[in-house]
Amino acid sequence: MATDIFGKALIDYQNGNYTEDIRTFSSLEEEDKMPLPYLFRTYEEMPLLEQKALARSSGTVLDIGCGAGSHSLYLQNQGFDVTALDSSAGAIETCLLRGVLQTILGDIHSYNTKKFDTLLLLMNGIGIVGQYENLNSFLAQLKQLLRPKGQILVDSSDIIYMFEEEGDELPATHYYGEVQFQMEYKGQKSAPFSWLYLKFEDLKRAAEAQNLKCELIAKGEHYDYLARLSPAVYS
Repeated sequence: MATDIFGKALIDYQNGNYTEDIRTFSSLEEEDKMPLPYLFRTYEEMPLLEQKALARSSGTVLDIGCGAGSHSLYLQNQGFDVTALDSSAGAIETCLLRGVLQTILGDIHSYNTKKFDTLLLLMNGIGIVGQYENLNSFLAQLKQLLRPKGQILVDSSDIIYMFEEEGDELPATHYYGEVQFQMEYKGQKSAPFSWLYLKFEDLKRAAEAQNLKCELIAKGEHYDYLARLSPAVYS
């Protein structure tokens, strides 16, 4: 748990030891906070895009990057067969403490045990790709986890507005949506990690290269969107 900064914070909050939020530092030269109560939000407190994704979920569901398990809990309470997956041991322990019945501690990049009707990647879930060059192989991996008529529901944001507002030039060496992050909680820092923010048109292009149909389901209030990917032969 010493290096699982995210998981340690979740367990503290779950156990009533909430004294501070997670601090985040990014290559965009921004310091921010990740409020822990928000990670434990109810359905009513979720953004509209997340509510729309949950409403479109069907069949067996894999909640990828489940965090504290708020999406999994909601679907479970609605009668869905849902499994929560996260690479953070603390996140999975938190899910179990909150009552999520089925969990997987593991990395989605190598998971291949079971197929699902719905794959959920919410809270900018596509971010776990890290770098744009990994997008095609990541979508190919997700496709292998889909049942024949399955779907991938994913949200992200196009952060090009951040460069336009500041008048900055786009990076010449990498995709502008690749951001380096580091988290800090109670004096401990995580290892730096990459997170991807993806323009819808770029997601669609990569999806179609994997013979996946990519539909724009809804746009949010701040350059964010919800998309649905499905095997093109069944669309």
